[in-house]
Amino acid sequence: MTVDDANTGDDRPEPPEPSGTPEEGAGRSGAASGTAAASSGGDGTAPSGAGGAAAPGAGGAAAPGAGEAAEPPAYPTPHHAVDHTVEPTDDPLAIRLEQLILGADRRYTPFQAARTAGVSMELASRFWRAMGFADIGQAKALTEADVLALRRLAGLVEAGLLSEPMAVQVARSTGQTTARLAEWQIDSFLEGLTEPPEPGMTRTEVTYPLVELLLPELEEFLIYVWRRQLAAATGRVVQAADDEEMVDRRLAVGFADLVGFTRLTRRLEEEELGELVEAFETTCADLVAAHGGRLIKTLGDEVLYAADDAGIAAEIALRLIETLSQDETMPALRVGIAFGTVTTRMGDVFGTTVNLASRLTSIAPKDAVLVDSAFAEELTRTGEVPVSEAEAAEEAARAEKEGRTPRAYRFALQPMWQRSVRGLGVVEPWLLGRRPT
Repeated sequence: MTVDDANTGDDRPEPPEPSGTPEEGAGRSGAASGTAAASSGGDGTAPSGAGGAAAPGAGGAAAPGAGEAAEPPAYPTPHHAVDHTVEPTDDPLAIRLEQLILGADRRYTPFQAARTAGVSMELASRFWRAMGFADIGQAKALTEADVLALRRLAGLVEAGLLSEPMAVQVARSTGQTTARLAEWQIDSFLEGLTEPPEPGMTRTEVTYPLVELLLPELEEFLIYVWRRQLAAATGRVVQAADDEEMVDRRLAVGFADLVGFTRLTRRLEEEELGELVEAFETTCADLVAAHGGRLIKTLGDEVLYAADDAGIAAEIALRLIETLSQDETMPALRVGIAFGTVTTRMGDVFGTTVNLASRLTSIAPKDAVLVDSAFAEELTRTGEVPVSEAEAAEEAARAEKEGRTPRAYRFALQPMWQRSVRGLGVVEPWLLGRRPT
């Protein structure tokens, strides 16, 4: 499987804000309009207690009074969007869990929260959508923490530390990352830990005390890992040669793809398929991290990674092939690597180099690594492969005759036939392997 990613923005005019005090807004909240679609960066989670995060409102416009004709919502819901205007649940246990996790009671409607934070409803809605929170009209579902978060983001903008678009990007990247983390923890981690300890107990009855015990520990661990990752990312930026290199950098980008995964999905049970994907992603993540690369993202049967050094990227690719080929449950693997200028944004990578790596993966033989000519040249420049095999053989013969150790090269490159690649023209791939010792 290959991918081409595209991010789109959505700049919309500011909807009218309701007039009156927050108390008046609360009185109108039951009839408020809330059919705006969640942003493309969000995951469309449902309101708190109904399967997702507490979801702020869309445009904040109050519904017309009695006898007035209802006006259409400021942002109509697209035909493909789910209606998230349903009120938050009143289930007692769900509310108790929400209060435990959020550390506060529901107190504000979205309009009240925005007004208390001193932020326009339009900007508040942009922040909430960027974080992946669904629209809930003007239901009273927000807490003091939601107000504080708005104040902090808006304060960064007012202080000139972030532009408004950058603040939205911060909200979006944080929302996307933590949404996936939360889903994983609930679907995998908690699922395994909430098996009833005694007959007759439901999983729901076990969840509250378990969350109560785990929450502070997981919160501290999350902050620790984030700080370590932030320190590593900052170090890479400081080492950049110039300001331009901080955004457009020369990197080695690799795709690793399981061969025949689509056919495999037809004959495996869902549980077996899930275990295979988890094993694949875990193995890839461990190997990429252990050898100094960065895992950009996983796509089920494919992983995307990057490395500042071509030698590191090559070692990771060969280790992936060698490790997974020893697992009889795993399909064959193929890897494509390209080297060149890459645009980094919100933790992802974009550009021709990324597309070329993806295309090389699609034409790579089973259990093999294909690289582009720029990657081959970089390995040669750094001394990872010889300039020519003939010269390397002559140098080895001279070294043996003189009683010294010949220069050691880590990798070997074999030129392949030129190929026409869709959207990129003719490329000259090289087959990467280990050099015989």
